[in-house]
Amino acid sequence: MQLTLEQFYFLLIALPSLLTGLIVYFFTAANRNRIISALEEKNSSITDQFQHAEKNIAVRNQQIINLHTNNQELKNNQNTLKAKYVVLEKECYQLKTELKTSQISHLKERQYTDEKLTQLEINKSQLKKDFELLAQQILKSTQQEFSTESKNGLELFLSPFRQQINDFKHKVETIHSNDLKQREELKTELKHLQDLNLQMTNEAHELSTALKGQKKMQGNWGELILENVLDRSGLQIDKDYKREVSFNTEKGRFRPDVIVYLPDNKHLVIDSKVSLNAYTRFVNAQSELEKSQAIKDHIQAISARIKELSDKNYFDLPGLKSPEMVFMFIPIESAFVEAIRADENLFQLAIEQQVLVTTPTTLLTSLNIIRQLWRFEDQNKHTAKLADQAGKVYNQLRLFLESMESLGTQLDKSRSTYETAMRQFISGKGNLVKRVEEFQKLGVSVKKELPPELVEKASLELDLIELKDDF
Repeated sequence: MQLTLEQFYFLLIALPSLLTGLIVYFFTAANRNRIISALEEKNSSITDQFQHAEKNIAVRNQQIINLHTNNQELKNNQNTLKAKYVVLEKECYQLKTELKTSQISHLKERQYTDEKLTQLEINKSQLKKDFELLAQQILKSTQQEFSTESKNGLELFLSPFRQQINDFKHKVETIHSNDLKQREELKTELKHLQDLNLQMTNEAHELSTALKGQKKMQGNWGELILENVLDRSGLQIDKDYKREVSFNTEKGRFRPDVIVYLPDNKHLVIDSKVSLNAYTRFVNAQSELEKSQAIKDHIQAISARIKELSDKNYFDLPGLKSPEMVFMFIPIESAFVEAIRADENLFQLAIEQQVLVTTPTTLLTSLNIIRQLWRFEDQNKHTAKLADQAGKVYNQLRLFLESMESLGTQLDKSRSTYETAMRQFISGKGNLVKRVEEFQKLGVSVKKELPPELVEKASLELDLIELKDDF
């Protein structure tokens, strides 16, 4: 027989008292009554202690039960937290994967954009270099072309001249119809331009001689030549350039002849007011002395006009974003060539004073390059718009495919439901089709028989079931 914890405590407490009582009983018989009384008191005290110990044991047992219950709840909570941790860990991994994918995609898009911007800067830089090289080549070619020039008769007046310019416009538009061959087309255009410019210069010689120093007529004629060059370049008035725009400033009123619009809201100023009286005297001079004096006066007139344009500082006018350079237009090619031949430092002097001297050939080349810059600008805008449209089409296609995928899933579910319903009609010994067919055999009147294929399938199913039962 096994002692309980309470019994063990009782024996442990009572045993010393019993031993003490026995000893006293044997050795002090005379004081037995007194000892018995003391023992009874002691026993009562021990009983009280025992009852108190029992209460403590009950409290401890209840605490143990509560601890077991709390421990189980903690284990349950731990399991729940572990499950939540696993779910959160999976979600965290998925989010990290999506973030990494998004970062890679964003990096690729940024690299693609940077490459496009870099290529655009390279194209602009290369175009600028080509322009500078072509300008130098044209100037050198023009000097050689007109080294043996002399005055010639004007065989055609403005009407044939305009017709030739129109023919040139048609050639330029034809040459520039294909953007993929722009550089080769520009070289071809320059060759045609040089051939045509020779005749233009001859006509200009004769016309300048006929003008005989009439300043107003010279100015109008120079503006007409400038207008023709602008028109033949393919630029449109009031869209790509404006004529004689007035600016009122603290220093007075300024009115440049032409303001050409450039990409990025930039501008280019062209001035055509150049006196050709001295050059006319040079062309008509009968002696070397007259020619020498006339060419000096011609160079002085050009230098004075360069200084005048430099002092105007057109690039500081309000609303203009022009490079610190003004184009000074000389309508007669040979007038500039003869001046350069007599004073080789004239062109460099103009550059130092922020003036670029141009002729019909060089100006037309510059304007065509500007038109090419606008083409590049438009192409970049179209490319950006196309990329935006492609992104929208991609998103629409993605949504459509997602809808089609959802529709396919729904169709699969509908097909599965349909097949289940049909099996309920035609499968099993007591299928509904077979039972209804039996009604007709029993003489039930029907307006229309069941579809034969369903009856055949139901019969076939029944035959297969009976065949399986036989085996």
